[in-house]
Amino acid sequence: MNKTITPEPQVDDDQLVTWWGLVIEGYHVTSERLAAEIERQFGLSMPSFDILIRLVRSPENRMQMTMLAKEAALSSGGFTKVADRLTKAGLIHREPSETDRRVTYAVLTDHGLDVATRARAVCADLLRERVLAPLGQQNSANLAQAMRTLRTHNGSEND
Repeated sequence: MNKTITPEPQVDDDQLVTWWGLVIEGYHVTSERLAAEIERQFGLSMPSFDILIRLVRSPENRMQMTMLAKEAALSSGGFTKVADRLTKAGLIHREPSETDRRVTYAVLTDHGLDVATRARAVCADLLRERVLAPLGQQNSANLAQAMRTLRTHNGSEND
């Protein structure tokens, strides 16, 4: 028996733009709540928090500064300002490469590792409350996969 595949109904322009607006609005209100709590408890801006989280998840808690700036989607000037603040706060230090003088690493200090670990736990608790509880595990996983797909499809290597 030959099955006929019915094409998906066309989504009208207004509905499509509304869906995307809801994604953006949901992201912004949730992100603002997370940012406010991380700032309140740890004195960290979201870019600073993002840098610390990337470092805590990296081997030896260190990354090349250029790679870290790229992954954090910060301009070199913006990244330098964040890195300067984190260095001044004693959360990271800069370490030159032993093999390539053009390369500098950002490395978590012991204090930075402690702050990053505690901030990550607070963030995870907030995400459980603000994302996982209302969406459930399957919808949260689906959302993450959908965003991963959009990142891959629309990333700079696809321009």
